[in-house]
Amino acid sequence: MMRISRAALGAACALTAGLTAYTGMPATAAPAAPSTSLTAQGAPAASLAWQDLPTGSTARLRGLAVVSREVVWAAGYDGTVLRTVDGGATWASVGPAAAAALQFRDIEATSAAHAVAMTVGSGEESRIYVTDDGGATWVEADRMTDPLGFYDCMAFTDRSRGVVVSDPVGGVLTLKATTDGGHTWTPVDTSAAPAPLATEYYFAGSGTCLSAGVGGRLAIGTGGADRARVFLSDDRGASWSVVDTPVAASGSAGIFSVRFLDARRGVVVGGDYLAPESRDAIAAWTADGGRTWSLPETAPGGYRSGAAFAAVGGPKAGVAAIAVGPTGSDVSWDGGRTWAPIDGPSLDTVQCVAGRCYASGASGRVAVLQVGSR
Repeated sequence: MMRISRAALGAACALTAGLTAYTGMPATAAPAAPSTSLTAQGAPAASLAWQDLPTGSTARLRGLAVVSREVVWAAGYDGTVLRTVDGGATWASVGPAAAAALQFRDIEATSAAHAVAMTVGSGEESRIYVTDDGGATWVEADRMTDPLGFYDCMAFTDRSRGVVVSDPVGGVLTLKATTDGGHTWTPVDTSAAPAPLATEYYFAGSGTCLSAGVGGRLAIGTGGADRARVFLSDDRGASWSVVDTPVAASGSAGIFSVRFLDARRGVVVGGDYLAPESRDAIAAWTADGGRTWSLPETAPGGYRSGAAFAAVGGPKAGVAAIAVGPTGSDVSWDGGRTWAPIDGPSLDTVQCVAGRCYASGASGRVAVLQVGSR
């Protein structure tokens, strides 16, 4: 199975360079998105611009948890975990020493004190660490024991209950769940769930291949097979259904990020990380809770590994969907039907709160985007 290894990702980034230069908490319902796009087709979203927030780190940061406008956690390679409590003005390195040789790919947090961080790798390299004191101390809460297992993403449906997904082991959907904020994890019985396809797996590129929504809903985006699918659960992972999407899939392509705004509206983004400039069948949107998916009229600008929704209040209230990837980022104001580019750097993952989006990526980069108006 393809695991988005360090070597493969390095090759993909080199290709990109040659071509060009949780909160962990469920989303709340928001006003309906407007029916027109932010700008003319293909025009840059000039009113939106990413601002870099120097972190002092050089690690690639693929995990992000935005608790509030001030409190943000970021996690990445070489056991790196960063935390800010002042909106990115200063960052503290608070990663667990025991994980120094591992890659964090997801982090979920509920406060400046509590965070749950996930590492990736075959078998025992996939682990979960938890802190209750802002990273001063960490406890290893879980470790994958099956050598065929590989953790990809986590999501929490509330402050206590969460799920971590592994690439399929033994031909079944492979999950563990926690009911105590990440301190203990137990396998989920998925024997009645739809079976994964023979080569189907999930992409650990942004920590958002699994996401949580309102009412205990969970969604998993897939790739690796001949089609990209979305697994859906309305009961925190106790039972599952699965639907096909029009997103292209292969050994290096599929859905990298799945996000729901509410019970009806959602987007998926992805693509082929070995062909990052391609815009063919790399995103889709739903307005019926994920039962059906449609390709956008105007696609994002290339392979996108992360997505998030940002609600905007005031006289121009609406909801923006933001997508990020190694070749740039994009915004949609109509639920993913049309996308317009945002000028900015290479980024891997994104999360938003109160009209403010944070994103992270290579070389210790964290950037902020103010989505304050249309």
